Parts: sequence; C-alpha cells; structure tokens
Amino acid sequence: MSKTETHAFQTEVNQLLKLMIHALYSNKEIFLRELVSNASDALDKLRFEAVSNDKLTEGESELAITVGFDKEARTVTITDNGIGMTRDEVIANIGTIANSGTKKFLDSLSGDQAKDSNLIGQFGVGFYASFIVADNVELITRKAGDNVSEGTKWISQGEGEFTLETVTKATKGTEIILHLKEDMDEFLNDSRLKNIITTYSDHISFPIKMLEEQKDEEGKDTGKKVLEQVNKATALWRLPKSEISEEEYNNFYQTLSHDFDAPVATLHNKVEGSLEYTSLLYLPKKAPFDLYDRERRYGLKLYVKRVFIMDDAENLLPTYLRFVRGVIDSDDLPLNVSREILQSNRVVDKIRAASVKRILGAIAKMAKAEDKTAYNEFIAQFGSVLKEGVVEDMANKDKISQLLRFASTTSGSAEPTVALADYIDRMQADQDAIYYITADSYAAAAGSPHLEMFRKKGIEVLLLSEKIDEWLVNHLTDFEGKTLTSITTADLKAFDDEADSKLTDEDKKDREALTEKVKATISELVSDVQITHRLTESPACVVSAEGDMSAQMARMMEQMGQAMPKQLPVLELNPDHALVKQLASIKDEAELKEWSLFLLEQAQLAEGDQLDNPAEFIKRMNSLLAEKV
Repeated sequence: MSKTETHAFQTEVNQLLKLMIHALYSNKEIFLRELVSNASDALDKLRFEAVSNDKLTEGESELAITVGFDKEARTVTITDNGIGMTRDEVIANIGTIANSGTKKFLDSLSGDQAKDSNLIGQFGVGFYASFIVADNVELITRKAGDNVSEGTKWISQGEGEFTLETVTKATKGTEIILHLKEDMDEFLNDSRLKNIITTYSDHISFPIKMLEEQKDEEGKDTGKKVLEQVNKATALWRLPKSEISEEEYNNFYQTLSHDFDAPVATLHNKVEGSLEYTSLLYLPKKAPFDLYDRERRYGLKLYVKRVFIMDDAENLLPTYLRFVRGVIDSDDLPLNVSREILQSNRVVDKIRAASVKRILGAIAKMAKAEDKTAYNEFIAQFGSVLKEGVVEDMANKDKISQLLRFASTTSGSAEPTVALADYIDRMQADQDAIYYITADSYAAAAGSPHLEMFRKKGIEVLLLSEKIDEWLVNHLTDFEGKTLTSITTADLKAFDDEADSKLTDEDKKDREALTEKVKATISELVSDVQITHRLTESPACVVSAEGDMSAQMARMMEQMGQAMPKQLPVLELNPDHALVKQLASIKDEAELKEWSLFLLEQAQLAEGDQLDNPAEFIKRMNSLLAEKV
C-alpha cells in the first residue's frame, strides 16, 4: 500500500491562491480555458518527444482531451493522454511557482479586484485556476514511458498544503478532477462547458471531446453516450484571415497571453515562396508586470508543420520586442530543431527580420493615426523597451527612432508625447541641435537650473528621465541631420559668446579673477570654475568636464555596482546673481571657501548628486544664513 505524504505549498503559492480566487471570481469560467490549454501543451510535448521516441505513444494513435462532469458527485474532469508528469515534476510544477518575478508580482497588487484580476491574468494562473470553482482538486498523472505503477496522485483543498501518493495508472497523461464549490453548479451542464470550449479553446489543434447522447436512425436518444468532438481542432493561424472573426483572434490571444484585455494590433501573415511559414503576432495593450525582469523568458511559440516545438523561442524576435505575443509555424525547419540550432539558422534569421519589419510597420501605422490617444497609451507602456532597439538593432535604428516619444519643456507633461520629427519642426531658424537633459526623474529634469537660459530663449528641451535614456543618447547621436546635444555639457559657447560680446575688457578681467579665486579655494573638488550665461535665476550649476561621462551616467553605473573613478565637475557661476557678485568682494579666505562650497554643494544637489556629508552642508548653510540675520 502506498504511503501518503503531506507537503506545504510554497509561500507565494498560498498568497497567489488567496488573491486569485477572489480577484478572478467574475471570470471564473477561465478555469476550463486554463486547464484545456495545459492539456494541449502536454499533448504538444508528447507529439514532439515521440518524433525521436515513438514508444512514448504507448500504442495510442490519437492524442485528445476529454472533458466530462458528474452531477451526482458534483465533479468536472479534464483528461489528456499527453506527456504526463513524474512525482518530482508534480512537486516542481504545482507545489511551487518557478518564477523569479513572483515577489515583485505580488508586491504590485493593489487590492483593487478589477485591476488585480488583469495582473493575475498576465502572471498566468494555469492550474491554480482550478481553485476558483473547486474546493478540492485531485490530479492523477503518469509520465509517458514510465511503468504503470509509477503514477502520482496529488490532492489539495488549496489551503496551504497538498498530499502526494504513488498510484497505479494504466494510461499515460493527466486527469484532473474538480470537486465543485456549492455555488458552482452552472458547470455541471454540458451546454455551459461546450460554450466555454468553443469560445476559448476552439482553436486548440487537438480534439476536445465530451460525452454526447447517441442518436438512432430517427434522431432519437438511445440512452447511450459516446465521445464526440466539440472543437474545430484547427490551428487558428493556419486558417485564412477571411475565416477568422475578431473575437476568435482575441480569444486565441488571451489563451496565449493570459491577458484579459484585447490586443491593440493583430498581425496574421502567410509567407509562400522560397521560404514558407505562417505568423500570427499580437501587440498587447498593457505591459506585463515582469517586462524588465532579466530572468523572464520571452519569445514566440514555435511550431514546425503544426507540430509544437517550444515556448519562448527568443531567437525569433529581438529582446526589445519581447512584449510581442504569438506563433510562428514554419514548413522549412526540421522537427528536431533545438534552441542551439535556432541561434544560427538562415531560416530563423529571415523569419526574424521579416517579423521585426512587420511589427515596426504596425507600430508606425498606429503612430500615424490622426487620433494619437491609442499610440500615446502604447508608448507609455512599451516606449522604454523600444528605446533598447536603438542600441540593439542598428539595421532598424532609424525606424525605431521615428517611433520614440519624449516629454519636453513644450509638452508640459511627464507623458512621452513628443516625436523627434515634431521637435525639429518647432526648432528655431538658427537652431542646429536637438537639446535634451537627463535626470533621475521628470521633476528633477523639469526643475533643473540648466533649463533657465533655454526657457528664456524659447528653445525646447527634451526631458529624459528613464534609466535607458543615457544609453539611448549615447547611440542616438543625431536624427535627420540634427545632433542630439545635452544641455549639461560644459561646451555651450555659442550662448556665452552672445553675452560676452557686450562685456568690457575690465569686466572680463574681473570675472576671470573671480573664477580663478574660487577655483583656487576648492581646487580639490572641481576640475574648473567658469562664468556661464546658461543660468538666469540660479547662482551656480555643475556640468561634466569635456571627455567625462555625464553625472547621470556615472550615478547609474555606481547604482549597478560599477566602481567609477572620481570625476570632478566644472562649477559654472552666474555673474548676474547677487550671491556670485558677493564672492568678488570677500577678502577672508575662510569665508570665501565657505561660500564657494555652499554654491558648489547647492548646485550638486540640484543636479541630483548625493553629497558626501549632507549634515555638513546643512550646518554650513545655517551658519551663512545666520550671518545675514
């Protein structure tokens, strides 16, 4: 007699189950979509494995899914004759959530059921959807090829633990028995179950069967039931576009993505000629919670002649398009294709290039729409990852650059709505550069003293506050013949020259004396001290010395754990500000140093720098203020 063992769920599973059961109650019918999808995956995996080992079929010629119910027992049962699971696989796949972003996902939930239900859908509820409708779930499974005595029975009420038992199972595959909750009788009805299957799973390429009353020659019930197929079992992507409704496209997308929202674009293409393949790609409306998780698997489902090969075939799309969902079905790849083969395969390279062109074309079409609302919403979700494409995809750099949107001093909002082409259209007649500033946040960029002179002259400046932006501007150095120029660089001489032309020789001599005096006082902290006309309200600012990386980039590298050599900034003084004018009259060296340090540290704070000793800065500021009281 087999011993029954009790195991505790992983903590995250417990949390997810409690949240999911409540958040997804209004979409409870998705339990069947999820379980049928899992069964289909198991059949796909068996069909793939059987290509090289036909013994795994165990003599069964048909792969299928069966759905049934028992009114008296109040159970719904979903059965497949697919790949099945070993005992260890059951524990790994059902007792834990092997997803590095799980904690981040759970932290992102707000408590608002409407919002959280969509996030939970994106996370992929899978098997756990069972507990939306059932208070007791049994799973009986055996791995294809294993001995009939090596089956595993898993039982749980979804409340912290599950039991495992080794059992005899004559057939390979998995059977799931759901003992329904008291208020779930609607699913003890063949019409209801059929409707869910035809709505969400009609496209599943394996037969989904249910017991039907057998009719006699006159069409009367015989009292006997036989299994009959209730889905079309035709791969949706293989059908002509004219035969597919928008609802069917959307249902297939939701099965792929677990997303409750409809996609913003559907791209369905069949390619024939020297290369033959079908692609069905979707652009989501919202970004998944783990879009920036480095360990996240991404990519498309790959089929070869309708035989499932792998999930997350990342070589079919570049990283910056990882938000795209869909299927590629090739007639030219071998059935035994591996991830290693995909890395250097001519067919894959061509499919990838064509898919990228098609996706960027669809995004460009959205961008050209007269009503920009949908595109602005799309960019708010995926603009950051598109920026990665400028760095990653040199062949499409220009196309991607045209799709990017930014906040600016003209847009008056943190929302990225300004295209580079629009910026150029608004440039002043004598302006030959696209000006930008990078900062840790939109507020820091919009409030930077570096903007003062640009505002005075009515020159638009792009406000860049995403982490990717520093890498972006290092690779996107020009656009349509206009150079992208940071307003925090040390060299903006054109603006200085205009004001300097009005100075007398004596004025120039006095200013030079002032900068030399201040530089000598704090020489260990700055690389230079200069007079500037980029400021109209602030007394001072700091900029990076020529050849140095920007202060923002240096901060980011340090945050990533990179040891950075000490870079001394250039301190620029506003000669028209009262505090700077005061410096010229100070004779006492100690007092001069205190004021010079105050102006330097104030400018560094405005730039977003962390002071080595903030308490000392406060003490110095209070002391200088006290002198004026």
